[in-house]
Amino acid sequence: MIYLMLTILVITIGLFVWGKFTPDIVALISMLSLFLTGILDATETLSGFSNPTVIMIAALFIIGEGIAQTGWTALAGKKFVEWAGKSVPKLLVIVSLGAGVLSGFVSNTGTVATLMPLTISSAWSIGTLPSKMLMPVAFGSNTGGLLTLTGTPPNIIASNALIEAGFDGFSFFEFSLIGLPLLVIALLYFRYVGYKLLPKNKTNNKPVNIESTLHNWIEAYKIDNGYYRLRVRSISPLLNTQIKDWQFEKNYNASIIRIRRRHPNLLKKVPTFIEFPDPNTEFMYHDIITVKGDTEAINKMMITFRLGLLPLDPITDELKNNLINQEVGMTEVIVNPNSILVGRRYKLGDYFKRFGIQLLGASRNQKPLLDKEITVKAGDAFLIRGTWEDIDGLKKQHENLVIIGSPEGMAKNVEKLNSKSYIALAALILMIIFMVFKVVPGSIAALISAGVVLLTGCVPISKAYKGISWTSVVMIAAMIPMGIALQKTGTAQIIANGLVDYLGSIHPIALLGGVFLLTTTFSQVINNSATAVLMAPIAILAASSLNLNPEPFMIVVAISASTAFLTPIGTTTNAMVMTAGGYKFMDYLKVGAPLLFMFLIVTLILVPVIWPF
Repeated sequence: MIYLMLTILVITIGLFVWGKFTPDIVALISMLSLFLTGILDATETLSGFSNPTVIMIAALFIIGEGIAQTGWTALAGKKFVEWAGKSVPKLLVIVSLGAGVLSGFVSNTGTVATLMPLTISSAWSIGTLPSKMLMPVAFGSNTGGLLTLTGTPPNIIASNALIEAGFDGFSFFEFSLIGLPLLVIALLYFRYVGYKLLPKNKTNNKPVNIESTLHNWIEAYKIDNGYYRLRVRSISPLLNTQIKDWQFEKNYNASIIRIRRRHPNLLKKVPTFIEFPDPNTEFMYHDIITVKGDTEAINKMMITFRLGLLPLDPITDELKNNLINQEVGMTEVIVNPNSILVGRRYKLGDYFKRFGIQLLGASRNQKPLLDKEITVKAGDAFLIRGTWEDIDGLKKQHENLVIIGSPEGMAKNVEKLNSKSYIALAALILMIIFMVFKVVPGSIAALISAGVVLLTGCVPISKAYKGISWTSVVMIAAMIPMGIALQKTGTAQIIANGLVDYLGSIHPIALLGGVFLLTTTFSQVINNSATAVLMAPIAILAASSLNLNPEPFMIVVAISASTAFLTPIGTTTNAMVMTAGGYKFMDYLKVGAPLLFMFLIVTLILVPVIWPF
């Protein structure tokens, strides 16, 4: 049975290295092999899909999507880019340090799920590729978990093993005595060496650049003219009347795009912004109206209705700051030759209003169409504005209307915050508090926070499911049974006992190095918690048999269990960044091996000094 177990393990690693199949398929093949050979029963084989860690990972992706959708990712990414300037290495240090510090208090998976979207955005913004940043974030979070007792499960396992053996456990920040030097080593390594080893993988996760996209639309649709902001004065005849009373489009050839309420007595009773005014919308004192129309018509409106003219920002900023937010986007639609619209005559503005969508511009043969009523031709393009839900509704109604651009993507890159932004942040903080003070298990804390994000509308449910990296989730769930099989067959125990017995007779530091190497070997292919559980009693037994203090050995077990730098399956964080960074199995080996060697040397030098034998 042991030889069969080793054969499956070697073949699994070989398939990962080969890269012919996606990681989730390899993991599923491995999982089924363990069942078909009789090593595991059905319950054990499928145990990974009910594992709390897997549930937590999926929930963390939803929380990360909530942070991204509500503007925090864009805002943090902007700050990261400002701090880094044009320096890619500096940005790398910033995101890696951020991952390390945050993971000392939040789970490593939670840290990566939170930082991954803004790391991708920042990398593209500064002119580099996500593959140059994401692996350092994953490795930084693994290392940062060594800063506190609760930073990563192996720390707790090592401390509890000491207590159960009759020794004192570790204090909350005791791990930082070795964790902080290792984090500094990791930062220096990636700044001067690791960055050169990281691959340049082109991926399709480039975020939408709002400024360049808007600039292109301004050129194509000539929408830089005709936008005005008008203020409703106290003497205006518009006060307490409805939009439909004045027929602005018919009488003034102008459209009411947006209304901002500013009357102090009304702000608590009505929305601050009315993004899509309808015919029944009333005008109120101090309203700021965004209007689209030609200059002559706007002048006529200002005189007739006694409106004040407010200055506009540059048109790109005006569109970005006032017409796009986390809930409302702009995009282009192009008419397919098979569309039922072709050949029909429409008042375009009225047609799109049926779907709750505003028409901002039309173009034919790359020339703007200024007529209000046209006969639609194949290839006609329209610039529209609406909520994601309404734009999705338009796509469902017209399968032959091609949506160009990404209103969702643009909204993710808007730095303005709203009420839902603070709800999403509060959900993340709530999860951190629950985890730090152990109010509920980590998986439950993540599910509660994900539920808050979903129920409050920070992320639509359909978008939340799209935000989950199912490849990572399935791969992790399918690989968990491998750790069970290694322990069940006794393979891990036999290897561990033989190595420890041999090295124990040479020197305590040799034994310490053996514990490190064996633990890190297991951590490359099985869960780090399972690795720590397996190695902790063996290390304590080895230390006690030689009358040595078990503390340095427990510290080494915790450190080496968090050094799964050689494979994408060793830790959840490695798996989470694999698809987003376009990494291959060999990328982890090439970048991680030098760092692992440095950790080994530093650990063998510092640990006996801080925790004497």
